[in-house]
Amino acid sequence: MLEEKIKQALNGIRPSLQADGGDVEFISVDENGVVSLKLTGACGSCPMKQMTLKMGVESTLKAKVPEVTSVVGV
Repeated sequence: MLEEKIKQALNGIRPSLQADGGDVEFISVDENGVVSLKLTGACGSCPMKQMTLKMGVESTLKAKVPEVTSVVGV
């Protein structure tokens, strides 16, 4: 159930990333609410990818899925 909520929230973020030639791939979520994601395409090699993960993706996921405690890139 938690994984599905996260994937739905990511679908809302995805168009913004795709507009810049990138995307996000869900890897896993652990029992502490830590979500592992992989930025792909242009986002995967962007020097601002940590900022995108923390300020963009993590803040959006936390707002939409309260069980999420943090987001890490893999």
